[in-house]
Amino acid sequence: MNPHLILAGRVLLSVIFIVSGFGKLVGAAGFSGYLASLGFPAPLVMAYLVGAFELFGGLAILAGYQVRVVAIALALFCVATGVIAHLGEQSALLKNIALAGGFLVLAGSGAGALAVDKTKRESRYA
Repeated sequence: MNPHLILAGRVLLSVIFIVSGFGKLVGAAGFSGYLASLGFPAPLVMAYLVGAFELFGGLAILAGYQVRVVAIALALFCVATGVIAHLGEQSALLKNIALAGGFLVLAGSGAGALAVDKTKRESRYA
């Protein structure tokens, strides 16, 4: 697989999580209201946890850090949030499923070009 195409995929997949996670962290009060409407306990705490998971997961994918592990975690997160929060919203559910598929491909292919993982591996053998 072309490592530069994998890099492009990493960038594109990470953007939605970086932007969304940051938005959830700075707007945690509003997002916690949505979580409360879904029946989540401690919705404000959950809002911060979800926001942090999305932001740092997106940053890890962007940097190419622990890509296989983070991509699997984000794929599972996408499926879970699709089922929990978007079952009645076909477009949002399908978006989450498509993102999960992209993350699974990324988990299978590895980080590609310009990745922290690759730099760490190379420095280990230098």
